[in-house]
Amino acid sequence: MFRFIVRRLLQMVLAFFGTTLIVYALMFAGQGDPIQALAGERPVTAAQRAYLTEKYHLDATGVGGFFYRYFDYISNLLRGDLGESLTGRSIGDILAAAWPVTIRLALIAIAVAVVFGVTAGVLAGIRRASIFDNATLLLTLLVLGIPTIVLAPLAQYFLGVRWQLFPPTAGADPDFFALLLPGIVLGSLSLATALRLTRTSVAENLRADYVRTARSKGLPNRRVVSVHVLRNSLIPVITFLGVEVGNLMSGAIITEGVFNIPGVGFNLFRGIRTEDGPLVVGIVSVLVVVYLVSNLVVDILYAVLDPRIRYE
Repeated sequence: MFRFIVRRLLQMVLAFFGTTLIVYALMFAGQGDPIQALAGERPVTAAQRAYLTEKYHLDATGVGGFFYRYFDYISNLLRGDLGESLTGRSIGDILAAAWPVTIRLALIAIAVAVVFGVTAGVLAGIRRASIFDNATLLLTLLVLGIPTIVLAPLAQYFLGVRWQLFPPTAGADPDFFALLLPGIVLGSLSLATALRLTRTSVAENLRADYVRTARSKGLPNRRVVSVHVLRNSLIPVITFLGVEVGNLMSGAIITEGVFNIPGVGFNLFRGIRTEDGPLVVGIVSVLVVVYLVSNLVVDILYAVLDPRIRYE
């Protein structure tokens, strides 16, 4: 197991450098003018051009100059210095203010997916072909068929504006209740997928040989399901939820934009919309680390859930 973790950490390092290199190269993908690539379509004054040239070492030209700038950026990144956006604000300060909001939103979404999705999936798998099973399959198919860009405004209008069950927008410093509706919307797709995965996995494990053996020994059905079936059935669900944590930590650009939530996704969308290259690269670089760490945690949980899985 130790060697596996070391090997995965080395893979994470390679993936981190490869991903940040691609994103950094795209930031300077302007046609011969990296400063204009940084600023997008906005006009650049002579003073701004001189400042950006000095800050990003753009006077170093050619392939060697590009890699010099990249490794300078990486060295600052490893020291915790994400740089500044084109507005002059520290990207670290932007993320420091955005992360608590996004983490709370992601936790609500994950809780919705786990509590309702996994529970309903277990019941649907046990009662396969029942009315409950068919109803959950139909509802999840409906949820999966509606994109978030449609579901979020509908939920905001009906539950927030028309029926006034939830605040329609979160505001600058949202509390738990203000984030509840966005969290449900954000977690709805994860809920539907987790439910279907759990239902399929439980149904398959109930037909496995070890379940028939356990029942032949006289074990009650509740113990067979809770101890044997559920533990093995959770492996694909944990895989999905582990990857989904990375998606939710990105803040779900659409959800945060619709409900005016000042999280990571909202700031990433603002950076893309205003063509703020340093802000986009800084946020994406941090999100890469979140994805890699969440995937490592999922791989380690495999051995906890199923001792048959061994890493040599």
